[in-house]
Amino acid sequence: MNASERVNILLVDDQQSKLLSHEAILEEIGENLLKASSARQAFEYLLKHEIALVLIDVCMPDLNGFELAGMIREHPRFRTTAIIFVSAIMLTYPDQLRGYQLGGVDYVPVPVVPELLRAKVKVFLDLYRKTRALERFNAELETRVAERTSELQRFNEQLEERIKERTRERETALAQLFEAQKMDTIGQLTGGVAHDFNNLLMAVLGSLTLLEKRLPDDPRSHRLLQNAVQGAQRGAALTQRLLAFSRRQELKPEAVDVPQLVDGMRELLERALGPGIELQAHFQAGLPAALVDANQLELALLNVALNARDAMPTGGTLTISAAYEHEKSAAGETALKPGDYVRILIADDGVGMDEVTLAKATEPFFTTKGPGKGTGLGLSMVHGLAAQSGGLLRINSQPKLGTTLELWLPMATTAVPETADVPPPTAAPPIGQCKVLLVDDDLLVMTGISAMLEDLGHTPIEAHSGAEALGKLAAGVEVDVVITDHAMPGMTGLQLARSIQEKYSGLPIILATGYAELPADPQSLGIQRLPKPCNQYEIAMAIQSALGVRQPARRRRAAVAD
Repeated sequence: MNASERVNILLVDDQQSKLLSHEAILEEIGENLLKASSARQAFEYLLKHEIALVLIDVCMPDLNGFELAGMIREHPRFRTTAIIFVSAIMLTYPDQLRGYQLGGVDYVPVPVVPELLRAKVKVFLDLYRKTRALERFNAELETRVAERTSELQRFNEQLEERIKERTRERETALAQLFEAQKMDTIGQLTGGVAHDFNNLLMAVLGSLTLLEKRLPDDPRSHRLLQNAVQGAQRGAALTQRLLAFSRRQELKPEAVDVPQLVDGMRELLERALGPGIELQAHFQAGLPAALVDANQLELALLNVALNARDAMPTGGTLTISAAYEHEKSAAGETALKPGDYVRILIADDGVGMDEVTLAKATEPFFTTKGPGKGTGLGLSMVHGLAAQSGGLLRINSQPKLGTTLELWLPMATTAVPETADVPPPTAAPPIGQCKVLLVDDDLLVMTGISAMLEDLGHTPIEAHSGAEALGKLAAGVEVDVVITDHAMPGMTGLQLARSIQEKYSGLPIILATGYAELPADPQSLGIQRLPKPCNQYEIAMAIQSALGVRQPARRRRAAVAD
């Protein structure tokens, strides 16, 4: 047995001979034997050493064994220390009972039987070792429990934090979903209003165009007429903004050199900003082209510039810059697909916006300007342009710190097309007389387009629905071209076009609509597209393009046999 594994046995007797006798008997056990000849010396050993077992002689002169045992038991440290009484005189049952009442674990008579004493001592030493091992195990267990409890507490804290984080993310996602649903609902409503407004403007502009040709040579009347035309054109521009916000405007994306575009409209921007605001432009060297409708991008920049002007009533600086950005991740709050983008930054040092205003900045008709000073469609139009172009609009603003608008647009994969300044013609192209099947459910639009067709020398044949148009063709009505609205009840313009193509192959079809989000691309189906609202010249050009170089044959195309 290693010295570190041995335990201490305390032998207490006032007679040295008996101490030597006990030592001789217990020596072969291999434990540490400590000998005390008095109660005082015994207590010194008890206080200095860890004692596993105490052998006490009952009859001692100064303090007998019973009294020493009572003192030992009264000390908090020794309440569980094993005590064996050894006596040659006090061997009666009352003596033994008293010893056991004082906490003795055994009572050995003298003369001592060596084998019996060693056996008893070994039993209590084994019990001592097991008790100490159990105590150590309990201490280790308590330590482990404390550690695991601490780990569990940390885990619970982390779990609670994760739950809070997930809850915040969920609330943020729900808020974003609600905002997206709200904006989509507003967009659908806005698109429907813009469509109806387009029909009204179609009738107004068409009637004014024809009326201008019939007015007498009266300058005042012509001024009034031009004023009405300009008002209608402003209304048409307003519908374009509405359709841009609702993502239903027909865009013509192409590769656009952003620095060149900004430089080309610099004079317009400076005039819009006024003399008190400085315009600065900084662009990354070798900036790639952006894929966007150039006209709508110009309109978006002008709208943002006008908002910045109103945010800087005492003057300031508007800075336009652009740089290439690569988006790697499709997740997160950016809502951008991975790919290459051109990020346009438009920053002003104006009054800025608080959180409430910033949250509503892109909503249609929301404006902080006074009555008659803004439509509330500027930023909503920019938002719609970004979304419809496959990009993103992000606005950062703080009160008194200005506003920075980020317009992310996809990078173009083709070169910027070369453009030439060609003035648009004002007269309708020469073309032979045609029979035109005109399909529209709106009586005002029907009347306006019919009048413009008649003024061009064509013969309009009116149908107020897709079913009525198919009925006229089936009845043998001969036509050279079909002009149909798209948004009609019962049968849409695209559905009518497909039916005509199936039964009357080769009959040219023109789809007149202001919507961009159609189930299919009309041109891919061989259908000419006419944007609404349109003027007489655009109608004439659409008919010429649909008929090609052929002159009208004045006959209905051959029907497919039933």
